Amino acid sequence: MEALIWIVTAAAVFGICRLVDIGFQKLFRNKAEHLSGQAVRVNKRYGVFGVILSALGVAAIVAGTKGDHVLFWGGVIVFLLGASLTVYYLGFGIFYGADSFLVSTLFKKSVSYPYSAIVSQKLYLIAGGNIVVELQLENGKTVSLQSTMDGVYPFLDAAFQHWCAQKGLDPNTCDFHDPQKSWWFPHEES
Repeated sequence: MEALIWIVTAAAVFGICRLVDIGFQKLFRNKAEHLSGQAVRVNKRYGVFGVILSALGVAAIVAGTKGDHVLFWGGVIVFLLGASLTVYYLGFGIFYGADSFLVSTLFKKSVSYPYSAIVSQKLYLIAGGNIVVELQLENGKTVSLQSTMDGVYPFLDAAFQHWCAQKGLDPNTCDFHDPQKSWWFPHEES
């Protein structure tokens, strides 16, 4: 009987997450860039671990209601951690099409930029060998892309091609462009 409760709880959590994802898409993702099917997203591990931690948190809360206060409050903390990972996974994305890219972040309005708005890029090497490509935009804002994100390299390749087309440049004459070294755009001089 206890195993059945675990299975039903896990199925309910996955079902709720799926409904929330569908709801996000219908309510907030209705621009042309969203509908192109091309996106840079946070790694799916955030979503998966978020759902697993949420389910474990719910299980600990249920078990803790029988009098174990440490288990109850630990379950609350684990549930909140899992929920925040899931919301972060659902709330961030860069969607792109032929003319522009759209940056969507949690609690902020999605902003669309033409590829020609990219001015330069910076590179950062972080612990574990991951690379962060920071795109500098003409309005002073930046877009940071980690090498561990899903779809980041196809986006950078497409962004470079569209950037060249919008700037009227021949991609073969751009001496700064070297994807093997993670350089797609002019380097920002420090």
